[in-house]
Amino acid sequence: MINRFEKFSLAISEIHRYWHKIAADVMEKHGLKGPYATYFTTMYRYPDGITSAKLSELCSRDKADVSRAIALLEKNGLVERDEANSNYRAPLKLTNEGKKIAEMINEKAAAAVEYGGHGLSDADRDTFYAALELITSNLQKLTEKGL
Repeated sequence: MINRFEKFSLAISEIHRYWHKIAADVMEKHGLKGPYATYFTTMYRYPDGITSAKLSELCSRDKADVSRAIALLEKNGLVERDEANSNYRAPLKLTNEGKKIAEMINEKAAAAVEYGGHGLSDADRDTFYAALELITSNLQKLTEKGL
């Protein structure tokens, strides 16, 4: 059992570390931090806009981190707020330049996932993602009710 835990923990940690390295390499070209890649890809899925609070929730980041990132992205002309409502609850949208960066990130992420899954059959991939979703759901339930 400990061996399974160690393998699982190490594999998840390694994947997480490599993802952040890839994201940092991609974002560095734009003078931005690696974690911002997640903000771009999430905002891209919401072309009509998304609030900072929802972005924070979906990206599993604290509101202060999201606020700092959004301020920088606005300053750099990559994100804009709904002009009619410029407060914290205002929907945020990617500008055309922000959309270009998000599209590039999505392409790089797709290539990384494809490369990472090299050698897996479609059936292996389906089983892997189903297992990963189940593990995530089970661990979420465990944290909510306690060990």
